[in-house]
Amino acid sequence: MARRDLGEALVAKGVITAEQLAEARDVQRSAPGDMGRIIVDLGFADEKAVTEVRAETLGMPFVDLSSQRIDQSAVNSVPEHVAKRHKVLPIGKNGNRLLVAVVNPNDPVAIQDIRLASGAQQIAMALATEDDLLEAIDRLYNAGGNAAPPSGVAPTDLSAVPIPTGGGAGGGGGVAGINLSADIRQAIAGYGAREEISEDDTESLAKVSEEAPIIRIAYTIIQRAIADGASDIHIEPDRRGVRVRYRIDGVLHEVMPLPKYIDKPLISRFKIMSDMNIAERRIPQDGRIPIRWDNKDYDLRVSCLPTVHGEKIVMRILDKSNVLIGLNKLGFSSEVQAQLEELTAQPNGMFLTTGPTGSGKTTTLYSVLHKLNSVEKNIITIEDPVEYQLSGISQVQVHKKAGLTFGSAMRSFLRQDPDIIMVGEMRDLETAEIGVEASLTGHLVLSTLHTNDAPSAVVRLVDMGVEPYLISATVIACLAQRLARKVCQKCKAPYQVAASELRRFGFKSSDPNQMVTLYRGEGCDVCKHTGYKGRIGIYEMMRVNDEVRELIVRRAPLADLREAAKANGMHELKEDGLDKVIAGVTTPDEVMRVVFTAGQ
Repeated sequence: MARRDLGEALVAKGVITAEQLAEARDVQRSAPGDMGRIIVDLGFADEKAVTEVRAETLGMPFVDLSSQRIDQSAVNSVPEHVAKRHKVLPIGKNGNRLLVAVVNPNDPVAIQDIRLASGAQQIAMALATEDDLLEAIDRLYNAGGNAAPPSGVAPTDLSAVPIPTGGGAGGGGGVAGINLSADIRQAIAGYGAREEISEDDTESLAKVSEEAPIIRIAYTIIQRAIADGASDIHIEPDRRGVRVRYRIDGVLHEVMPLPKYIDKPLISRFKIMSDMNIAERRIPQDGRIPIRWDNKDYDLRVSCLPTVHGEKIVMRILDKSNVLIGLNKLGFSSEVQAQLEELTAQPNGMFLTTGPTGSGKTTTLYSVLHKLNSVEKNIITIEDPVEYQLSGISQVQVHKKAGLTFGSAMRSFLRQDPDIIMVGEMRDLETAEIGVEASLTGHLVLSTLHTNDAPSAVVRLVDMGVEPYLISATVIACLAQRLARKVCQKCKAPYQVAASELRRFGFKSSDPNQMVTLYRGEGCDVCKHTGYKGRIGIYEMMRVNDEVRELIVRRAPLADLREAAKANGMHELKEDGLDKVIAGVTTPDEVMRVVFTAGQ
């Protein structure tokens, strides 16, 4: 049966009526909660009927614990406190496979705890009602093991029960309402204060990193980071403890400190999850962790760096669904978006995006590629690394040890009959020259550069050694960008500011005493009392017209290029930022933070 809404499935099965479902949904809107529990509480259906349908919609078996024969040896394989804490009950064994009755199949920590406690290599799950499961736990753990049910029904065939896939921290679903401090403190208490393990004792480190409390801490840190919308997780050992920080909307926030004796087991846990060598602690290492959480796929790019206080872990969270959000949701003005779509629809030329690391350049290029992607076009990319996989596009990852560089890959690309080539970054003269050659021979080339503004991209190419006449003949536009935090919509409030304070952004007013209404966040639970929630792009688009081309060929100063671009209709970053401030999307302080860098 295809997965569908539980309420609709209950109606389709005749368990409840459409009118009862509508009433239950009204209740859920006023008091959010699980639909199945609401239907049971309203008296529309009993818990067993609802659970049976829920199991069918999830594609997993249902087990009636009031009549199911239970294998006592399976029960004995998991301690009572684990069963009660997670509301799980082992009910059958077959070799290294363990069948477990559960109430919540979307709790990866529970499955890990069961696997560690029982030693089973494979865990299969069956759904049971909560009342039956709690009664069975009390009966089987406290009554000395009378595992046979009254009816003596034969045990479920364990070999026929599917094993959950996915693994990792996702395990097939999200854990609602994570309380980071409480969950981690409980896990630390379970681990207990211990003497610090020596770095050279690799065997002990590997062993303790597989203990349930360490796994719980690692998974909770990742789950909370995703739930909070963090882009990076920092695990930083210090002299006296371990600091955990999340980068949310471009700014680092300290989450909570951990005790020093946790650092080596926790770092080892993350290294094992990302396929690193836990015995190697002298050199940096890189890895990745695939995650499925809350029915979404994530990739964690993991970097491990040795420091004087121990190894530091930084994980970049890549949400595969975020990259295809569409050009119209990135914060472009209607004018700039129209120019961008017009320019990238051309059959040849070089389009460059510029900005510092973390300014959203890759997301912009991926969104452009997604819009251009069609059966009629052959699109190839070379990236270091491939951050997101796009269907229908040939993506190549740099492999320096094997000799696969940006330059060597691009030379091969020209023999692959491409229409569009995306280069992750113009890092050197070789890559830039091949990009120029490709655009001259009828290909559209998209790439990135690290410069402060759009006109500086041209100067950067000249500094790299590309001939100015080739730049003028190939570059069709440069797009500079930044990411600014948006004002939280939940606690957004107006305030007045003098027009003179906005003069730095280019705001013009004939009345020096004019007051302008702006908006800022006052701080609430939604934005973690920062006043900001989410980010938006600030852009500067320089189109290369005849005047700009002439200046490029003459190696004109950067100031002349900028003035010519402005005369051609370019709005500077600060001007686009001002428009978003006036519109109440962001604040002057935030635009100053991301736009007014050195040299601006």
